[in-house]
Amino acid sequence: PLVMSVAELTQQPTSDGVVPSPRRTAYPPIDPYRIGNLRVSDVHELYFEESGNPKGKPVVFVHGGPGGGTNPQQRRFFDPDVYRIVLFDQRGCGKSTPHASLVDNNTWTLVEDMEKLRKHLGIERWQVFGGSWGSTLSLAYAETHPNRVTELIIRGIFTLRESEIRWFYQEGAHHLYPDAWMDYIAPIPPEERDDLVGAYYKRLTGPDRAVQLECARAWSLWEGSTSKLVQDKNLLSRFEEEEFCLAFARIECHYFYHKGFFESENYLIDNAHKIRYIPTVIVQGRYDIVCPIRTAYDLHRNFPEASFHIVADAGHSANEAGITHHLIAATDKFRGMKP
Repeated sequence: PLVMSVAELTQQPTSDGVVPSPRRTAYPPIDPYRIGNLRVSDVHELYFEESGNPKGKPVVFVHGGPGGGTNPQQRRFFDPDVYRIVLFDQRGCGKSTPHASLVDNNTWTLVEDMEKLRKHLGIERWQVFGGSWGSTLSLAYAETHPNRVTELIIRGIFTLRESEIRWFYQEGAHHLYPDAWMDYIAPIPPEERDDLVGAYYKRLTGPDRAVQLECARAWSLWEGSTSKLVQDKNLLSRFEEEEFCLAFARIECHYFYHKGFFESENYLIDNAHKIRYIPTVIVQGRYDIVCPIRTAYDLHRNFPEASFHIVADAGHSANEAGITHHLIAATDKFRGMKP
């Protein structure tokens, strides 16, 4: 089912006189009741935390980027009285170590890290919740381990097809944000701009720390500048912080340069048949510049059983009001479903 309600945006009565309910907002801030680290390889150790109800319905939050890490706001998409909320930082980012490492850092090692974490926590099955790159990894995990997923909630769908990468990092999105685009391409000489991902990859993995940092800031700010329908100065400040942007840019570019480590371009959409029985909600901003709606639309065509909500006044961010509303409506909807 495809759901798109303009009336919801204005809170005006619909044609049949019904006034839509107010939009849902995030649950109150909470602190984790458990924090830990899990060694997943000879190189990598992951940070994880649990909050909410220790005996509740398990849910794992899969963050974006790759390389974006987690933050306390992400605990607030779930009813803390009902859910056992698991957050973790993927390899090389957030509080996981080593910082910004690309060694053995790919989609399939992350999928297996999720399995190691699930087993470490003694969880049989869990709800999987992710947006942007988090939707990519959530789909990859669910298609690999479908019997471990109770429900799937995904937002800002991204499958790393060449057209998606090219739109945002080479040609397409610059028509909408020409000002931010100039800052994005500034570190790259004109003669190398026919392959911006490749040019950035060479510099972000090169030996010069100053060049790495210059490119990391430009790469990260490009995404931060385009993530919301209305630019958010606080978001931009976070995206240019040295520790954040270095991991974010290096890891993102590494994955995009290697085409997500998928064996075929349409891998995630072609394999959606493996998860069509899993209760799933797709939430997509109509004006998402980072991950345009076309990908969510293509996924839904291959996965028509999923509920598909197009938010008419939103861009990419999970923290935009309409997207937050539908994400929390989905987690509330699934509260009573058995693990």
